Amino acid sequence: MTDLPQHAVVWAEIPVKNLANAMKFYSAVLQQEMAIDENGPNPVAFFPAKDFATSIAGHLYEGTPGVKGGGATVHLAIADSVEAGRDRVFEAGGTSSGDIVAMPFGRFVYCIDPDGNSIGLFEAA
Repeated sequence: MTDLPQHAVVWAEIPVKNLANAMKFYSAVLQQEMAIDENGPNPVAFFPAKDFATSIAGHLYEGTPGVKGGGATVHLAIADSVEAGRDRVFEAGGTSSGDIVAMPFGRFVYCIDPDGNSIGLFEAA
């Protein structure tokens, strides 16, 4: 039997049509400023994390989003309530695609960003 990895998911990428516009949306929803990083082959905007070196992270990049609401769903941590995060999604031009789901370790809601990407907003218990 082989050793299991520390984390099943190690990175997330969300394709967006316009990086600057997407950064405004995600900065508003997450209440964290995003900045363009040009250290790799293409400009990206990393999701903020307390300890980037050890966190499971991800970024936005200019690409082709999937079919509206289709494809993989990346769940993003929010610092306040799911309800407040969902309100910010609406204010920033996105939509919600379901009811709030409660689990023993937290709550989340599915949303759609302005490019049609499915995202989840997660509030830890």
